[in-house]
Amino acid sequence: MRMSTLAGYSNSSLSRLSRAVARLEKKNWVTRSPDSTDGRFTLATLTKLGRTRVDQAQPSHVELVNRLIFEPLSQAQARQLGTISTRITSAIRSEDGWQPTTTPKAPQ
Repeated sequence: MRMSTLAGYSNSSLSRLSRAVARLEKKNWVTRSPDSTDGRFTLATLTKLGRTRVDQAQPSHVELVNRLIFEPLSQAQARQLGTISTRITSAIRSEDGWQPTTTPKAPQ
């Protein structure tokens, strides 16, 4: 994914994202390369090791979110959380920081 697009999705500045990606590169989780379709852009690509780390983290992350957020709520409260989250997300999207205009593609 283009670094500039990723910065938008993460509501981060390009320089902050670049520092974060540099740390991931040191762990061999991400590589950066020029965009072959437009050399003005840089692509961030998950390495095989990076994809493995994401896959390993996912189940424990989902379990933690369920345990800390959803299990303590009743069904009615969970529905309220969904409604509230939708309103918050809409407000965030109306700000200048995060406005992705395209559907994200699968990680490279």
